[in-house]
Amino acid sequence: MPKLKTNKSAQKRFKITKKGKVKRNKAYGSHLLSHKSSRRKRNLSRPGLVTGRQVRKVKRLLGKA
Repeated sequence: MPKLKTNKSAQKRFKITKKGKVKRNKAYGSHLLSHKSSRRKRNLSRPGLVTGRQVRKVKRLLGKA
């Protein structure tokens, strides 16, 4: 079976943690920040995790499945 090619756009958006979870950036944190609270902006800056059935799809895009 041939190697899986990495999807380059997915490679820039996602990282795999040591335990195999998929890390992602949160949406809505790049513009229109003046009306968002400091607490909300702080939480948006922290990474989130991909959950559910999406994990398998993302790992396949990254060539890890």
